[in-house]
Amino acid sequence: MALTTILLDNDGTIVDTYNMILESFKHATQEVLGKQFSEAEYMAKVGQPLATQMLDFARNAEEQQRLLKAYRSHNEATHDQLIRAFPGIVDELAALRAEGFEMGVVTSKMHALAWRGLQVVGAAPYLGCLIGADDCAKHKPDPAPILLGCERMGAQPEECVYVGDSPFDIAAGNAAGCKTLAVTWGMFPEEKLVVENPTEIIHEVADFSAAIRALSN
Repeated sequence: MALTTILLDNDGTIVDTYNMILESFKHATQEVLGKQFSEAEYMAKVGQPLATQMLDFARNAEEQQRLLKAYRSHNEATHDQLIRAFPGIVDELAALRAEGFEMGVVTSKMHALAWRGLQVVGAAPYLGCLIGADDCAKHKPDPAPILLGCERMGAQPEECVYVGDSPFDIAAGNAAGCKTLAVTWGMFPEEKLVVENPTEIIHEVADFSAAIRALSN
């Protein structure tokens, strides 16, 4: 089937939220646990739902909920001031939309905050749907949210490419039966991505449109 639809991860793919995520983690663990962890520990599972990530730091369910509350409070308070699109990515989305590609986002972030960020950075007008963590009972690396994104976009998985910066993204996209495009400008280094066997991997935002066109041939 011809490639008609592009589904994208959000954080680390469209929006650069690395520092905002890191600072929110630091705030939450300091406030709730009275201590901080290494940067690598905080960022190890970015790309999965926040509740899953907090299991690495919480000793019980009550602490998990307190950590989630502290993280979200800090994150939402600083969100609009700190969120940025990766330079050039919104222009790439605009160009691909003008060429006729349909596009949507499948993210492990909660729907409302993800959509708010996409509006702030100017990407929202090019997107036909958004699947957030609260829109699907299962989460990446399970293929279910990507399959839901395909359904919402009216496309078969074989017509779609899923674009992401984490190994969870690539594993989910492959399991869904989509082509997968791994990008290295986000949260994870190339060596973490290649083990999931993406269809293609790119390193620069400026190469995004060309990579999509190549996959559509």
